Amino acid sequence: MSVATIGIDLGKTSCSLAGLDGTGAVVLRRRFTRERLVAFVAGQPACVVAMEACCGAHHLGRVFAAQGHAVRLMSPEYVQPYVKAQKNDDRDAEAIAEAATRPTMRFVALKSEAQLDQQTLHRARSRLVNGRTRLMNQVRAILLERGITVAKGRRALGLALATLVDDEGSGLSGRMRTLIEETRREWAEFDARIAALDREFVETARTSAPARRLATIPGIGALNATALTAAVGEAEDFASGRDLAAWLGLVPRQTTTGGKARLGGITKRGNVYLRTLLIHGARAALPGLSRGETPLGAWLRGLSERAHPNVVVVALAAKLARIAWAVLRSGAGYDGRAARA
Repeated sequence: MSVATIGIDLGKTSCSLAGLDGTGAVVLRRRFTRERLVAFVAGQPACVVAMEACCGAHHLGRVFAAQGHAVRLMSPEYVQPYVKAQKNDDRDAEAIAEAATRPTMRFVALKSEAQLDQQTLHRARSRLVNGRTRLMNQVRAILLERGITVAKGRRALGLALATLVDDEGSGLSGRMRTLIEETRREWAEFDARIAALDREFVETARTSAPARRLATIPGIGALNATALTAAVGEAEDFASGRDLAAWLGLVPRQTTTGGKARLGGITKRGNVYLRTLLIHGARAALPGLSRGETPLGAWLRGLSERAHPNVVVVALAAKLARIAWAVLRSGAGYDGRAARA
């Protein structure tokens, strides 16, 4: 029995395995715990080991790569069409193995531990920002129920809370003023933890050569640079900047039938967090870039005359993603005057 491709359907404790020979026929089916799975794959001759890119896949991928196997990770979306008849773990493993043999299949790059660490820190920061936003919205609702409205923005809310805590004539009960003071302390804790992570990202961007090059691009600071390098490394898995922009979901959704192409809004596929950061960065950089006497500035001015401001921001975000790909692949920093529109 010669196994050329192993497909593994990962679970928390139980993993199903299917092995294909060189002709694509299933010659092996097994079910293991994760610990026994590693030992079993270690005893197999070097082959292709395929998995869906899910939780724990990158760790096992590094383990199998160290054993001498060629690891292939795929999006579950691309595996689903190969599942035959009724879905179960064994059929999923078989579908994963079969999908990995297709010459047109798109694979997910195996991430290093350092990349996963950076992604984890970014997710922790996102959770803290969301928690702070929920806290602020709750306070606004509490005040509105008592007839107190506050202007938009964190600064306006912070100033209003500081005033209400000390103002006995505000109409708030003593218990509510105490609650608001507790909320201010909780808010300050969120700010401190977010600021600590931001400082860590700045330090990482200084010590990482790819992140330093990305930080030379307008609209991409330490936060965006570290998030990009954590997600795509040096972008060697993307053939062009357009591929990276499409992976981020910054291109129009296309529907083509009968030779007629229809373009809609952005696809919103890929990494939601990265797409959000790039759009925020583009919004901040747009005024300065559009005033510049550069090819990019001329392009933005022309686009602004015929498109909605939000469309311009998303188009600039897609442009920044393509510039980021060029910077990562070339090994050089960003030159605004040499960049093409």
